[in-house]
Amino acid sequence: MTSNRTPQPRIRIDGQPCEETTLPHVWSECVGAGRANEALRADWQGQFAEAVDTLGFKYLRFHGLFHDDMFVYRESYGGGFGPNSPLEAPVHTFSYVDKVFDFILDSGARPFVELGFMPRELATETETLFWWRAHGSPPKDMSRWVELVTKTVEHWIDRYGLAEVRRWRFEVWNEPNLVPHFWTGTRTQYFELYEQTARAIKRIDPELRVGGPSTSVFVPDDRYKGEVQDRSKEHGTAAADDLDALDWRPVWIEEFLAWCQERQVPIDFVSTHTYPTDYAFGADGVGVPLSRYADATHDDLALLRKLIADSAYPDAEIHITEWSTSPSSRDLMHDTVFAAASITRSYLQCATLADSISYWAFTDVFEEGGAGIGPFHGGFGLVNENGIHKPTFHAFEMLGRLGDRLLRSTPHGAITRDSRTSAVSAVFFNYPEDMGLKSIGSANSYQETRHLAAKGPNRTIRHSIAGLEPGSRFLVEIVDWEHGNVAEAWYRMGSPINPSRAENRYLGTVADALLRYTLTVPESGVLDLDVDLAPWAVMSLRQSD
Repeated sequence: MTSNRTPQPRIRIDGQPCEETTLPHVWSECVGAGRANEALRADWQGQFAEAVDTLGFKYLRFHGLFHDDMFVYRESYGGGFGPNSPLEAPVHTFSYVDKVFDFILDSGARPFVELGFMPRELATETETLFWWRAHGSPPKDMSRWVELVTKTVEHWIDRYGLAEVRRWRFEVWNEPNLVPHFWTGTRTQYFELYEQTARAIKRIDPELRVGGPSTSVFVPDDRYKGEVQDRSKEHGTAAADDLDALDWRPVWIEEFLAWCQERQVPIDFVSTHTYPTDYAFGADGVGVPLSRYADATHDDLALLRKLIADSAYPDAEIHITEWSTSPSSRDLMHDTVFAAASITRSYLQCATLADSISYWAFTDVFEEGGAGIGPFHGGFGLVNENGIHKPTFHAFEMLGRLGDRLLRSTPHGAITRDSRTSAVSAVFFNYPEDMGLKSIGSANSYQETRHLAAKGPNRTIRHSIAGLEPGSRFLVEIVDWEHGNVAEAWYRMGSPINPSRAENRYLGTVADALLRYTLTVPESGVLDLDVDLAPWAVMSLRQSD
């Protein structure tokens, strides 16, 4: 059969034909949230529904699935004012978990299941971290932990069907190298927990996907080479004149792969966290916060890919289950245009290096240290507690508009095509030349971030895109210091801790007041793009309806 459709002209950029490659949307595969119980809140649910609809997130990961406030593992009846009678055997109840998982699935996303933390009645040590007193310990009885995991997964299969649950990922624990907070045992005890958990999941169904070790950050020293952290090995790092000259390596990954290979333990994916920071203890016992260079995430992931390719598990997926500019929920950089440009740069650099890079986290409804003080307190979220969009939200929205075919990559952006519709789109950014390869770092107050506003210069984005439909229209949207910079607007109104309803409405309006204008393709079918992009700006170009 012969098609009567006129063939689409081949796109040419700057006079050159495009050799298309795949552009994975690694930024939207998964996103993080604080803990399971927060997902029972109406505001959290509204913000997550928007994040799925607008930003396209496919999976959600969070802590606290088995924490006491989800009431999954019960060794006692619970009496309130009456006696708390012990039960003859542990009972597993899923009413709270069902509400959360039903909502995630009904929103169009899926859970990326983090199996943790330990229920109080099964924990060897309790209240090891967070405002909500998580129990980061090995179990008193491994058989009861295995039973808990087995009953939970079997419940999900009964409720949602095996075909659905096979599409999930099961990650064993979170950051077990951070003793005594997230884990109070040894490295070997974690590996044993992983083995027992992975084998239990595979006994249910061999096609269920399990992985770990979910360790925290890369380090350039031997602090994690033993069974527990040795702070004496960090002294050199804390005192280093040039952090970027050190040999940064992933924590426990090589040991984990070797340990599992020796025992024939399944690994479907390797997970870790790649914050471009460190916190090293000096010889005086004082911890020193450290920020690495702007390309640290890219270089760490390139090394990680090589290590896995050379291991006994070369086909294992790579999931970065937490990532941001820093691991602090009180880092005011998270609220800024500087963070928006930084994460856009990193995501475009790293798009082909992992199966997911999960931003931590989608909302400031996040209570590891308790609720934040004020509407812009440096929370991880793409939106603040009131759902107001930060510049990082707009950066994710712009990345999400990119097509799945990469036409041209530059040090300052990407031009793409959608393989289904052939629509052309692009994202550009100005990570200022004045920064060199220096990262944006961290800040303890919003005022401390503002020195970066003086960095420059402007950057000219100039491209010729040929082969477009004459008369088609392209929408340009830009977030920068003067547009969508909501934290700066809050600062200028006096940084109120408790904004009035009118002030919150005003801030919401500022947050979404991006610079917007339309370009029309002339009869030549060539769109000549010539934009003077301010420092820290992120720009989207997309075909409009």
